[in-house]
Amino acid sequence: MPTLTAPAKLTLSLRITGVRDDGYHFIDAEMVSLDLADTLDIEAGHGVIIEGGGEIDPDDNLITRALALVGRTARVTVSKQIPTGAGLGGGSADAAAILRWAGYSDVQGVAQLGADVPFCLVGGRARVQGIGELVQPLEHIPRTLTLLIPPFGCSTPAVYRRWDDMGGPEGQNGNDLELAALDVEPRLDQYRQALEEATGQTARLAGSGSTWFVEGAFPGDGRLVVGTVPAHR
Repeated sequence: MPTLTAPAKLTLSLRITGVRDDGYHFIDAEMVSLDLADTLDIEAGHGVIIEGGGEIDPDDNLITRALALVGRTARVTVSKQIPTGAGLGGGSADAAAILRWAGYSDVQGVAQLGADVPFCLVGGRARVQGIGELVQPLEHIPRTLTLLIPPFGCSTPAVYRRWDDMGGPEGQNGNDLELAALDVEPRLDQYRQALEEATGQTARLAGSGSTWFVEGAFPGDGRLVVGTVPAHR
C-alpha cells in the first residue's frame, strides 16, 4: 500500500473582503505549499494512528471525513512533521493527500471538509478566495522562508471573532488578522520580536497564527528553514 506526502501550506498574505450572513468570512489570500510535510501510510483496515504529533478523535477527524467523502476505507498511520495548531494546515494537508490518493479532484466539493482543504488539494502557489473554495493556481516561484513556530496555537474562530469585534482592521503587513491574533494571544508578540531580532527582517503572521515567517534562510535555535514546492501532479 502507498505512502502519501502531505505538504504544509503557508498563507503569505490574507485580506478579508466581506462577511457572509452565516458569519463565514470572504478572503483574498496567497498560499504556498512547503517542503515541510506529513507522511501517511495507507493499509487495509480502519482507523487513524498519529505518530509524533497531537492526539485526534480516531473516529471523527479530517482523514476519516475525507475517506467517507470518497467512499473508501483504510487504516492510516500519520507521521506528523507539521506542527499542530500552528496555522500550517496539517490536518487539511492530510485530508487532501487522502483525496488525491482516491483520485478526487473536485476542489469546490471538498470545501465542506474545511476552508484550507481546497488549496491543499491543489497545492503549489495559488490565489484563494471565497471562504477558501475558489483556488486560482499561480506560477510557482521558488522561495526560501524561515518559520518561527510558538509552542502554542491560535484559535482561528476566536481570531476571526476578535477581528469582527475590533471593527475589521486592515493589517499593515499583508495580513488583516495580525492585530486580532495579537489581541487574542499576546504571547505572539515576543516570538515576532525574537524572529525580527534574529533576522533583521519584518516578520509576518501566517493566517490566524501562530507561525511567524520571513523571507530567506536564517537557521538557528527554534527556527525552521523551508522551501516552497510546486503544485501536485
